[in-house]
Amino acid sequence: MYRKHKIAIVGSTGLVGRTVLKILEERNLSNFNYVLFSSKKSAGTKINFFGNDYIICELNEKSFDLNFDYAIFCAGGNVSEKYIPIAVSKGCTVIDNSSVYRMNSDVPLIVPEVNPDEIFKHKGIISNPNCSTIQAVIPLKVLDNKYCIKRIIYSTYQAVSGAGRLGIEDLENQYDENNTKKFPYPIYNNCIPHIDVFMDDNYTKEEHKMIDETRKILGKPNLPITATAVRVPVTNCHGESINVEFEKDFDLYDIKILLQNFPGIILSDNPEKNHYPIATKATGNDDVFVGRIRRDYSVKSGINFWVVADNLRKGAATNAVQILEKLINS
Repeated sequence: MYRKHKIAIVGSTGLVGRTVLKILEERNLSNFNYVLFSSKKSAGTKINFFGNDYIICELNEKSFDLNFDYAIFCAGGNVSEKYIPIAVSKGCTVIDNSSVYRMNSDVPLIVPEVNPDEIFKHKGIISNPNCSTIQAVIPLKVLDNKYCIKRIIYSTYQAVSGAGRLGIEDLENQYDENNTKKFPYPIYNNCIPHIDVFMDDNYTKEEHKMIDETRKILGKPNLPITATAVRVPVTNCHGESINVEFEKDFDLYDIKILLQNFPGIILSDNPEKNHYPIATKATGNDDVFVGRIRRDYSVKSGINFWVVADNLRKGAATNAVQILEKLINS
């Protein structure tokens, strides 16, 4: 007799967790048994999901005794570090949104449009990349396949929703410098060049994530990459200015056609009509918007382009659900 897959959603009441539930509904992945988990604080509350009221369960060491096939973790690094080994030991395959396992050589780091075959090399854990990395590597992979990337320079403009509910509250509080809950300064009317903690080399952890994860996903461990990550007073959708130098020469028109024809990319590049990616157009979408494509005349074979994507959807929840779909359809 056919048995429905049993799926756990961990961190189901947070911004990313709720977005995962929304995308599961949108994609009509209803023919599964779901159990929704959160911390003790939210346990016992109800969430309407696929038209039914689900009671949120408290996550504990015994939760994965319930024989889950798959789990999506959206609850942060500490929860992932503690509970994912337990889940895997019980035969559950985990898709993790935290950074805990991303650079583990035994854990595939997956963007389904870029490296789908790596999904099936997992040993119980599959990592979702950082939100800012996901939207960057999709167009980069297309271009690398044809022109061979020589160097990347990232400058990010990241929305407050990437910092969770407290980040959004900081923006809503505007100028109240004594009431910042997430950022070191009021984010309203400011751009803060500081995402995550500073490392010994004065780069932030977020900048290191982009550098290291891009190399892993593209399969280029020695690729020269540098990054500057900035938090900006935008509610949702990250913007990125990406400068790329290639090994091979290119035609700018061909680059636009390549990007336009790749699944998951929407080309928005018409300067005469002021068509370029912006946050209000990208929010609520699962595609990556690319525009402002132009030659970099300071190097032999370089371009600049601008990328915007919904960091809660494609940058986190949608990417995780796409991985789940690949697993259950294999």
